[in-house]
Amino acid sequence: MAHLKEMETKADIDNRLFWKITLVKSLYKKGYGKKDILLLYKFIDWLVSLPEGISKKFHEEIIKYEEEKKMPYITTAEKIGIEKGIQQGIQQGIQQGIRQGLLEAIELGLKLRFGTKGLRLYPQITKIDNVDKLRSIKESIEIAKEVKEIEELLPKPDKP
Repeated sequence: MAHLKEMETKADIDNRLFWKITLVKSLYKKGYGKKDILLLYKFIDWLVSLPEGISKKFHEEIIKYEEEKKMPYITTAEKIGIEKGIQQGIQQGIQQGIRQGLLEAIELGLKLRFGTKGLRLYPQITKIDNVDKLRSIKESIEIAKEVKEIEELLPKPDKP
């Protein structure tokens, strides 16, 4: 049934979501045991794929259904794993935002303080991922008297 619905709904994501939810709910209604439900759930989840945003909606709907029926067959570990993944994604996004802001500040600082001589360092600075190192460079631009002082803070390029 999962395969048939997957084929029928290729072009209609809303209908695919409806059928995926219906198929998983039917596992509970047919009285399968926990182990069988988990295996079939994973199979259906794999076979009937959804875009990321819609997939989240699917999982939320199933968790809500399980809570209503008092059947938490999606393991707590899986729920925790999902939440942990979301939190890691948020943290990575925050770090990327901070890094981007620092790079913009450094570029402006180099331009205003040292002109084109300072901007020559910018391509090398953009290769730095460490936010603390970027903060240090940004702060050093304020007090540096010469571009060389900033250049000394940068990692030495690898020699071939």
